[in-house]
Amino acid sequence: MTLPKFILGDNTEYPNAIYVIHTEFPRFIINLEDDEVEWFEDFDADDEKELETETETAIKLATEFYDNEIAKYKD
Repeated sequence: MTLPKFILGDNTEYPNAIYVIHTEFPRFIINLEDDEVEWFEDFDADDEKELETETETAIKLATEFYDNEIAKYKD
């Protein structure tokens, strides 16, 4: 099975939270309610600096993915 790059998720325990799961490296879940990010990867200080731009881009793409998915339901 090929996983999609992004997956939408929710949780009944936190009904206002909307999650986007990024399945490619660097893997993470972002809570769009408060922009909190939970990483599935462990990074050292050198990795964090190197991945800074890539991470910003992935988070921006995750937000755009959500906006595009929601727009489909509004039509």
